[in-house]
Amino acid sequence: MKHLLATEDLSLSNAIRILDTAEEMAAVGEREVKKLPTLRGRTVVNLFFEDSTRTRISFEAAAKRLSADVINFAAKGSSVSKGESLKDTAQTLAAMGADAVVIRHWASGAPHRLAATDWIDAAVINAGDGTHEHPTQALLDAFTMRRHWSKLAGTPSSGADLKGMRVAMAGDVLHSRVARSNVWLLRTLGAEVTLVAPPTLLPVGVEKWPCTISYDLDETLAGGVDAMMMLRVQGERMNASFFPTTREYSRRWGFDDNRLRTLDRLGLKDTIIMHPGPMNRGLEISSAAADSPRSTVLAQVRNGVSIRMAVLYLLLSGDTRGPAGTSNASPTNSATVTKESH
Repeated sequence: MKHLLATEDLSLSNAIRILDTAEEMAAVGEREVKKLPTLRGRTVVNLFFEDSTRTRISFEAAAKRLSADVINFAAKGSSVSKGESLKDTAQTLAAMGADAVVIRHWASGAPHRLAATDWIDAAVINAGDGTHEHPTQALLDAFTMRRHWSKLAGTPSSGADLKGMRVAMAGDVLHSRVARSNVWLLRTLGAEVTLVAPPTLLPVGVEKWPCTISYDLDETLAGGVDAMMMLRVQGERMNASFFPTTREYSRRWGFDDNRLRTLDRLGLKDTIIMHPGPMNRGLEISSAAADSPRSTVLAQVRNGVSIRMAVLYLLLSGDTRGPAGTSNASPTNSATVTKESH
């Protein structure tokens, strides 16, 4: 695996390998010295054509914990805003010796274009392209769910999948690359996925996705869910009226205080509430739900660093013997790592 462009391309073995490696990286975050020398001398470029503070900072933290050099390249105020093409930018980064390019782009398919050309000989990681995919977000979501699912089963999370887990995602599916990435990855891991949204916020062809479609959030909750993920209403991408009013949307498709209490009434004591962030409190999720003990919002942020460390390690470690581009050796147990990490 040279690039990470979409979860639809991930096999079960590759997905499990990334999640298992992230478990080891999470252990590093619990040490007094939260750093490994694994990618010392490598250069990671964050190439962001769209604003995204959370994702960029997460990738930056992940690269630095692996001792890589990090270059942050924002399109605003750069030569890109003056008309420079993606090709010119990529060739400039190649000349700087970039080993990995983390790219977020407003155009769907831009990371694939970069990976398919000879403009740059570097690993390409898709950090979100248009309304297509956001694979590392789906991986961190799956990592969070797997830890919860394994805890309920009383078994170790390493090596586990999500077979039998019922996951519902509600909200703005039409504009959500998070939903697309999650649907494919969760099905690969064995989960049962339901998308809940008004018809106007479902994309054309969604009936062909490996999931169930629902228009009624209360009905979906009554059927039983193990993880409820609320999707952000992406007003900045909307150029038309997709629902009558925000009050109507919140009442029918938002996770409000009443639906939080409904989980208790239904006996769903172990159901977790998720959100990829940033949240529109009071619209797709209430503050009570976002801040409740069921919420995994902060855990998702924390797990994002571990997942991105794992992806960078697997793509840049230089060992291609394993199923996801690495050997079976642990990234955290070599003599060099042990000496410098404790």
